Amino acid sequence: MSNLLEKKIYDWIEPAITDLGYELVCVRLIGSKKLQTLQIMAENAQTHNLDLDGCTKISRAVSAILDVEDPFTSPYQLEVSSPGIDRPLVKQVDFARHIGYEITLESHIAAENGQRKYRGFIVSFDNEMIELKTDNGLCTIPFSHVEKSKLVLSDDLIKRKKPPQEAPSQESA
Repeated sequence: MSNLLEKKIYDWIEPAITDLGYELVCVRLIGSKKLQTLQIMAENAQTHNLDLDGCTKISRAVSAILDVEDPFTSPYQLEVSSPGIDRPLVKQVDFARHIGYEITLESHIAAENGQRKYRGFIVSFDNEMIELKTDNGLCTIPFSHVEKSKLVLSDDLIKRKKPPQEAPSQESA
């Protein structure tokens, strides 16, 4: 979370989203103080997708909570969506689940050589350490240093995330 209000909203809405059978991926506030957009990314806990019905259920639940908590002093828009194929990696489980995938990562603490931005493949995630294979070799980044990270949109990612095709039905003659 990049700020305190995002963290508070996350904590308020996460139990309700979980009760609906979804997993809260992230909460982001974007825009100006005059009109902010509260962006909620969530997915089905089993399928890791989010359909229109899921967006509607989450939107209604979140709206009810925000009506009670009333965290905004000016108008805001609520946007509920799937994290998408090139999803952000926010939680430790996201890194563990995507070993072998290519990611970009920004650290809020620079490495000894001054590097803060990385692009590479997740080799492992263990003891809160992310090991990446980059063009410059292997590097290890503590999870606690991650400012933001996401999967890289590529042909390989699309192929790996594509749902299996159903076999064509065989009709008898």
